[in-house]
Amino acid sequence: MDQSEQPSINDPSFAQQVQKLHQLTVYGRWLFVFLLWLIIAPICFWDLRSEIVLWRQYFTWVAVRYGLIFHPLSTLGLSFCIAMTVSVLVWQSRNILIGLPQREKERLEKQVCRIRQQGPTHPLWKLISR
Repeated sequence: MDQSEQPSINDPSFAQQVQKLHQLTVYGRWLFVFLLWLIIAPICFWDLRSEIVLWRQYFTWVAVRYGLIFHPLSTLGLSFCIAMTVSVLVWQSRNILIGLPQREKERLEKQVCRIRQQGPTHPLWKLISR
């Protein structure tokens, strides 16, 4: 991007569009996590239903361990759901407490420039230009 295409740092509409794009990124990540818990987690829990009955009757950590060991796909699915949730929580907490890293800001600014350059044909045009 050359100097003629670069938006002004003091341009309030550009800063607002960058903020909206970041907000869309946050919503997108949480939507992904929600869909994981809505689609993958119930399938995993359904596969573990006999183990869950056993855990409710005689709960021990050994029973949980062996139940998860003998259902590797369910364990992998639930681990993925938990890992993605923790990942998004840590990412968003860092952004709230410390602020966006410079690389992330630059990436968002470049993305907004590409959206502005493509114009109304870009799928995110209406969402960030309101």
